[in-house]
Amino acid sequence: MRVNLHIATILVVLLVHAALHNTPVDGGEFIGDYSKLSGIIIPGFASTQLRAWSFLDCPYSPLNFNPLDLVWLDTTKLLSAVNCWLKCMLLDPYNQTDHPECKSRPDSGLSAITELDPGYITGPLSSVWKDWVKWCIEFGIEANSIIAVPYDWRLSPSMLEERDLYFHRLKLTFETALKLRGGPSIVFAHSLGNHVFRYFLEWLKLEIAPKHYNQWLDEHIHAYFAVGAPLLGAIETVKATFFGNTFGLPVSEGTARLMFNSFASSLWMMPFSKYCRTDNSYCRHFAGGFRKGHHTYQCEEQEFRLNYSGWPTNIVNIEIPSVRVTELAQTNLSSMECGLPTQLSFSAREISDGTLFKAIEDYESDSKRLLYQLKKSYHDDPVLNPLTPWDRPPIKNVFCIYGIDSRTEVGYYFAPSGKPYPDNWITTDVIYELEGSLYSRSGNLVEGNPGAASGDDTVPYNSLSLCKNWLGPKVNITRAPQSEHDGSDVQVDLNVEHQHEEDIVPNMTRSPRVKYITYYEDSESIPGRRTAVWELDKASHRSIVRSPALMRELWLQMWHDIHPGAKSKFVTKAMRGPLRDEDCYWDYGKARCSWPEYCEYRYLFGDVHLGQSCRLKNSSADALLNYL
Repeated sequence: MRVNLHIATILVVLLVHAALHNTPVDGGEFIGDYSKLSGIIIPGFASTQLRAWSFLDCPYSPLNFNPLDLVWLDTTKLLSAVNCWLKCMLLDPYNQTDHPECKSRPDSGLSAITELDPGYITGPLSSVWKDWVKWCIEFGIEANSIIAVPYDWRLSPSMLEERDLYFHRLKLTFETALKLRGGPSIVFAHSLGNHVFRYFLEWLKLEIAPKHYNQWLDEHIHAYFAVGAPLLGAIETVKATFFGNTFGLPVSEGTARLMFNSFASSLWMMPFSKYCRTDNSYCRHFAGGFRKGHHTYQCEEQEFRLNYSGWPTNIVNIEIPSVRVTELAQTNLSSMECGLPTQLSFSAREISDGTLFKAIEDYESDSKRLLYQLKKSYHDDPVLNPLTPWDRPPIKNVFCIYGIDSRTEVGYYFAPSGKPYPDNWITTDVIYELEGSLYSRSGNLVEGNPGAASGDDTVPYNSLSLCKNWLGPKVNITRAPQSEHDGSDVQVDLNVEHQHEEDIVPNMTRSPRVKYITYYEDSESIPGRRTAVWELDKASHRSIVRSPALMRELWLQMWHDIHPGAKSKFVTKAMRGPLRDEDCYWDYGKARCSWPEYCEYRYLFGDVHLGQSCRLKNSSADALLNYL
């Protein structure tokens, strides 16, 4: 969603050391050497470097753009020649071609996703996966087992394939990884990367014979980790469409809006209804007719019987003046004061089907472009209309991971500002969700349908938690502290009843001073398949994959899967001890290192405080046996 959408948690699951050559005991799992696993990383929006692929002379600036120069993100050139930089970023709003004077293309390899703006000062600020690479190196992961698949995040899914053959190359990446490493891959996607992977799975159905489709997936993909997936879209996209998203860069919101709205991908994360679907392209293709543009869009009865399309509230509320924009010049101020504005409200369905943009055509010059791209790139997409609800991907192991209970925007009140585009709207109010309640920017409570929790500060809870529908009728729930613990605060509830389309709310206690992980696990509903949902308290959308707790859980889960002595389908949550030297610290109350059974005081030259000298004992590897 934003530039610092960190996407590297997949690297952790590759911590399968070459010494582990055992097979798992569970049926349906990968049989072979787990050191042969590969990790396929699909980054999110604005999380891939873009480089110039042309010469551009920037007047009044000593810095020009030459081939292979950084474009996204080079803050030096942005500050010194913003108009020049914009030429290399903007796309034609209709046909998505490059600016006539500058062309940009995504970088390749891990270098495209580690640091977007390398430098002593800017590097740490734009670091995406660098810390995760360090983690993997520490555990002995081989370099060729980590594969990044960056893409041009400005394009719609159909243009990714049409211009760059992205999905063809992604298919070859999986097949090459299988030949190179000898085993299947683990997919890790974050934010928009999940939409990219979903589209790939649908595109693959049209490339592989039906009887070989599931076989191909089983052979090439072992597990799918969906982190921060906006399964019903993201509200923040609406705000970026009307006001722009600066990504924390030193540019005006108007400039950011011009740039954002030139990308067809700006509509890919628009919120949509959980009750409306289109016909399946896969079925139509093999039923004898594959006709582009002939989609059947149908909504269930709940869409019209219930409010807000399954969201907490109406997403957009716009005050429209009683006098049309074209009449303002002939209207004096006194007559304008007498006319009361009309407030129009729009649900998620009315945003995704274009009703919103049609209603404001007289006040929004960009509506024509938005409606054109919405129809051409999404509604009429021959493979998939991405603005429809997800089903569980047909992959053996699916883990849906997201943060909860952060303040998250769920609705807006807009009004015309009287200024020309791109500054023609102002925000009059914002509606937030926080821990099961809705309130406005002024602090007043708002009526609506809040969920049991709130979102991750970027994506609302109802969009993140849609993957709970992938769980079956019986679910095991475990709640444990995120920090290292001895198991005394772990709560377990087995075989909890789960009704489809309904949320699962655990009946468990919560200490206000403890951050928990709540695990929802199901390995029985679909034979040979496992599904899990992990909710991390207060984990931000942009920093969740840097969470040490998440890194630890992914590593333990995969280590558990590869061990022949594993006694359960999922790793035990009974306790969590330190796994790395960084997990050991000095206990000043007891004047010793914490976790004395795992950590010891061992000074090395260069340590500047007692905590740095607390390190794992040499025999601490035996502690991993506790997690079987």
